[in-house]
Amino acid sequence: MVFKRLLGAIGVGGPSVDTVLDGGAVVPGGMLAGRVWLKGGSAAVEVEHIGLELLARVEAEHEEGESEGAVVFERFSLGGGFRLGAEEEREVPFAVPLPWETPVTELYGQPLGIVLGVRTEVGVAGARDKGDLDPLAVGPLPVQEAVLEALGQLGFGFRSADLEYGRIGGTGQQLPFYQEVELTPAPQYAHAVQEVELTFLASPAGLEVVLEADKRGGPFSSGQDALARFTVRHEDTHALDWNSEVDGWIRQLIAHREAYGTHAAYGHGEHYGEQLYGEHHHGSRHHIGEHDGHHRSGPGLGTAVAAGAAGLAVGVVGGMVAAEVVDEIGDFFEGDEEDGGDGGDGGEED
Repeated sequence: MVFKRLLGAIGVGGPSVDTVLDGGAVVPGGMLAGRVWLKGGSAAVEVEHIGLELLARVEAEHEEGESEGAVVFERFSLGGGFRLGAEEEREVPFAVPLPWETPVTELYGQPLGIVLGVRTEVGVAGARDKGDLDPLAVGPLPVQEAVLEALGQLGFGFRSADLEYGRIGGTGQQLPFYQEVELTPAPQYAHAVQEVELTFLASPAGLEVVLEADKRGGPFSSGQDALARFTVRHEDTHALDWNSEVDGWIRQLIAHREAYGTHAAYGHGEHYGEQLYGEHHHGSRHHIGEHDGHHRSGPGLGTAVAAGAAGLAVGVVGGMVAAEVVDEIGDFFEGDEEDGGDGGDGGEED
């Protein structure tokens, strides 16, 4: 076994650590399992604490422009309080629940350009060392996959995905950031919208689907962004005609431009605005609003997949991961380790 990280805060001759995650992608709300391997150094030490942190690379908008950094969005304690002998090897298995809003990093095995990591923290002799950082792969929940599959079959294409720091008003959002998937419009909607942005907010009860349409302006008017929120249950995954359901969402989103005059103000990473509550539609509740202008940034980390004309699902599977995204992922993890694991946490919320 190769121990790939010495606990530098402990000094030369100290223990080393390696975290091994179980193979395959996990899903939001699922269990992340693996093992932390410790190997003693030249002398015995007291291991006071072993913990895990989940990190995400997130974009933030502020008065000076945009920036990117690592945000710790969950912490777990795995134990401690034992003596690790010189050259002794010890395994600490773990299984911890991912937050339901954990972003999806891949679809059908194809990376989306979202960067998540698992970092191990070990406390020895009064010092804590963020000793090991590993990439985390997260696949969609069945209900999320059903929505994405329907969008693909309707003709939408994948453009990019990123993580935005801030909150979406009127939702049950728990994490300090949200995932945004940018889609090119299906041909039947291209006359009305330039782009559709999709956000999933999962919970034990189901899924909030937030859709935003970047609407085209007319000869004598500027474009407007229409915002709508729909809720579905996990048990709806196999009960709904998803193509019809999602098509209805998009049509409502576009049609309500003239029907409603609610405007939402956005700024400094948080979304505010009145939500309009509508009736149930094919089992999902919808909430529709509208605002002027643009509040979300363009593609950042997310230019990851070249979606094909055959649709979202096929396009993602058949797409190519952009080389610059692969480089960014490597730089994120390597840079974090080089600065002792603390350099990117400036955006962290406790």
